[in-house]
Amino acid sequence: MTIDAALGRLSVVRPREVWPHEALDFTPWLLNNADVLSDLLGMDLVLETAEHPVGGFSLDLIGRDEATGQVVIVENQLEESDHAHLGQILTYAAGTDPTTIVWVATGFRPEHRAALDWLNERTSEDTRFFGVEIEVVRIGESAPAPAFKLIAQPNDWGKQVKAAAQQVGMSERTQLYWEFWSRFTAAVKSKHPTWTRATTTKSSWISMSAGVSNVNWVFTFNTKGLGVQLEFVDSDRDLNILRLQALEARRAEMESVFGATLFWDPMDGYKATRVAIYTDIADVTEVEKWDAWIGWFIETGEKFRAALEAVGGVPLV
Repeated sequence: MTIDAALGRLSVVRPREVWPHEALDFTPWLLNNADVLSDLLGMDLVLETAEHPVGGFSLDLIGRDEATGQVVIVENQLEESDHAHLGQILTYAAGTDPTTIVWVATGFRPEHRAALDWLNERTSEDTRFFGVEIEVVRIGESAPAPAFKLIAQPNDWGKQVKAAAQQVGMSERTQLYWEFWSRFTAAVKSKHPTWTRATTTKSSWISMSAGVSNVNWVFTFNTKGLGVQLEFVDSDRDLNILRLQALEARRAEMESVFGATLFWDPMDGYKATRVAIYTDIADVTEVEKWDAWIGWFIETGEKFRAALEAVGGVPLV
């Protein structure tokens, strides 16, 4: 068989051949296929609601970055970017206070791409604007596949440096957290690439999806020490309590598989509940201990996941 005979030909498919209607076809598809944007943006993105009301208007999609818990909004159009959608994005951002703003279109006019770049340069380090170009491809007669392109993105390093100059007294610790979680996520992706798409955070903790909406794995520095937590964070406090109680009913089995006593925390006064394990007090400024701590986080995460799987996974009560 010759090389030419073995290879198919890649062709571009018009997006409206796949999604004829923006609101009825494309937005619902994106809601159910958030992993396409997650992979592109490098975050654990969960899209929660379509047509989210903002004043008298409707935002296409709203969700959150599970690594940080911060709000993400998405405005899409099955056509080339236009001034109207740029205005809508800014209006929706003002009404939802997101960290990440994503504009999805079939193409971007140069002036709109420049506008996103300008916004990334002028806004704080906690605000990120992305431009995503829709493209669909197929090989031969295969099913069409999304091949989205990132055409505008923030310069996180530039924002981080600018923020460090402004945050007197906090800049060094913020920088250390950023560097620690960068090293941690790189190690996780090397050993367990399905755990997270996150890259880093400047917070003292980082979160990863547990595979069920509003249930997360959290790796943290806190007053109890280094911690790995399985957190139930649904807006319904009763659901979070029921999930904790369902797991605690199988506490002996779970702790036997884990190999240690777990901390069962109903978090009185809060909506969330959690199961956790902690080790000695740790300070991120102890850079020489980072590799050992990363090893502890990953090993503990492995055992915790195995213990949860042994009792059937996250309770869906």
